[in-house]
Amino acid sequence: MSTAQQTTLDVAALRSDFPILQTSVHGKPLVYFDSAASSQRPQAVIDAMVAMEQRHYANVHRGVHWLSDRATEHYESAREKVRGFIQARHAHEVIFTSGTTAAINLVARSWGDANLNPGDEILVTVMEHHSNLVPWQQLAERTGAVIRAMDIDDRGHLLIDSIDDLLTERTKLVAVSAVSNVLGTVNSLEEIIAKAHAAGAVVLVDAAQSVPHMATDVQQLGVDFLAFSGHKMCGPSGIGVLYGREALLEAMPPFLGGGSMISNVEIDRFTPGVLPAKFEAGTPPIVAAAGLGAAVDYLQAVGVDRIHVHEQQLASRAREVLSAEGDIRFLSDGSAEQAGIVSFVVDGLQSLDLAQVLDQHGVAIRAGHHCTMPLHKRLGISSSARASFYLYNTVEEIDQFAASMAAARKFLKRGVGRSSTPSKTQ
Repeated sequence: MSTAQQTTLDVAALRSDFPILQTSVHGKPLVYFDSAASSQRPQAVIDAMVAMEQRHYANVHRGVHWLSDRATEHYESAREKVRGFIQARHAHEVIFTSGTTAAINLVARSWGDANLNPGDEILVTVMEHHSNLVPWQQLAERTGAVIRAMDIDDRGHLLIDSIDDLLTERTKLVAVSAVSNVLGTVNSLEEIIAKAHAAGAVVLVDAAQSVPHMATDVQQLGVDFLAFSGHKMCGPSGIGVLYGREALLEAMPPFLGGGSMISNVEIDRFTPGVLPAKFEAGTPPIVAAAGLGAAVDYLQAVGVDRIHVHEQQLASRAREVLSAEGDIRFLSDGSAEQAGIVSFVVDGLQSLDLAQVLDQHGVAIRAGHHCTMPLHKRLGISSSARASFYLYNTVEEIDQFAASMAAARKFLKRGVGRSSTPSKTQ
């Protein structure tokens, strides 16, 4: 990587923004390499949520009193920040949900139930997270639709050329992750979306692993739906986003019924409200929205492009130092554009055992199938270990990780402390 490409992040200063990174684990400094599951929160996000609780809290959109007006302003300000962050045309194309999973399920239940018929096809990929598989499987069960899948090559890249054969006149939806949460592969969304649209299909992108780490422009992509979560982008859990093109959202029936999502209700009928209220039934995640807005501010101040470069450097360093032992198999080869995710298996060792021993060294990684059982089956393994990086991780932590891996290998290959506990599912 050239000097011009190298990150200019002041990681030491950024780390001071995250109180939890001062934690010690088993007497050792915490090395947090599990941001693909959930990132940590900076003090600015914590402060925004506390301020919302202490000074601005009331229910939104309903009251006529001063405090409700202030709460509504904060809530809608967060929506506008998200709109700008992903370059949506309109704020009402941003629907707040409880997370990526809820956003995908909303599309499956609303757009899917209204548009799919027996024999119609849904195209997914073998690398999808269960949250971008199971809702479509349920949709297929309800409607009689058929699920088809795009495979990967042995390097961990989608077989993009196969999409021409997989897309047919019956394909109604293509559901694809922007970045694999296991392989770290950054998929060629522009090409996939263009081919899907040419075939008359709608495209949903699971952007849970991309929006927190790299610039996203939904208009430039031309994507129809895009889903992501607050807790993976320095924000709180309990809030996520569904972006949808206005025309599609307008045509879709509401999924959840209740307060706020209506314009009129009679005993035997109702009229849905306008966007985005139409899809935000009930009391929304008011405090979490304040936190998400603060997280957007924080990431924009740092610069997501700079974050992406930094993470690529860390991933490259991790591959370099981990491969020195020779008994490690990486699940992707890192030859294409990659996110800050490195997943691997070590010959003769169980991933859960490895993660548990690393935890004793203060290193937090993930072990299991990472909610990608079909992908692991395709790779011929039942589980893997995953280290995932973010803006607050350092090269020194990578080196500490490598040293801890060496110690863990030595300990486990002596046959000491081997666990019989089944691998965790995330």
